[in-house]
This record gives sequence, C-alpha cells and structure tokens, in this order.
Amino acid sequence: MSTWTPDELARIGGAEELRVASYRRDGTLRRDVIIWVVRAGDDLYVRSAYGPENGWYVHAKRSGMGRIRAGGVERDVAFVDVPASETATHDALDAAYRDKYRQHPASVVATVVGPDVARVTLRLEPRD
Repeated sequence: MSTWTPDELARIGGAEELRVASYRRDGTLRRDVIIWVVRAGDDLYVRSAYGPENGWYVHAKRSGMGRIRAGGVERDVAFVDVPASETATHDALDAAYRDKYRQHPASVVATVVGPDVARVTLRLEPRD
C-alpha cells in the first residue's frame, strides 16, 4: 500500500470536485462521475450523497478499486469502508463537508452529512 504525499493531499483535498471511476472485472475503467471529496488528517474520503444505491457507489463497492482525478492529480485507489462505529471520524467528516461546501445550499450539503451517510462513507487509499 502507498500513502498520499503532502502535495497530493493538499491538491485533492482542496479540489471542489473529484472524478471517480471504478474498475470493471475486465480491468477497464467505468465512465467517471463527479462527486465531492474531503480531507481529514492524512486521509481522503467520499460519501454517496444519495445512499447505497447510487451507481458510482455500487460499482466502487463491488470493484474495491478505481481511479480518481482532482486538483491535477490522477491516482489509482482502493475504496475502503469506514465503519459507522468510528463516530469521531464521521463527526470530523461532517465538519469538513460543512466547512468546505458551505457556499452550497444547506439542503445539498445535508445529503453528505449526518448519521445516515456514515454507512456510505469510503476512505480513498492510494495504490501503486
């Protein structure tokens, strides 16, 4: 397993949007989807704004691997579940989403914060 460089963390974590695509069984990438991303410490996280049936999330969970692009960085990643029991992590992510996307309507930000999205939270781990 690899780790994020400080530059990658800053660039991806500071990007307004992230493009995410999961790998198919044959090794090709699906079409990318634009989602929000936040940084907490030395990790990057994404959440499925519209629950566990959201297409990109279903494919990410099934594949476990994909590629992201944001802030001029492109990396292969592993999608890692964040247990809902990690309440301190989820509280930090809620705060990060609220702070980073505060210019958006509260109703939109509400789709990625709170206890309901804890179950659809993924940590992005860089892969070599």
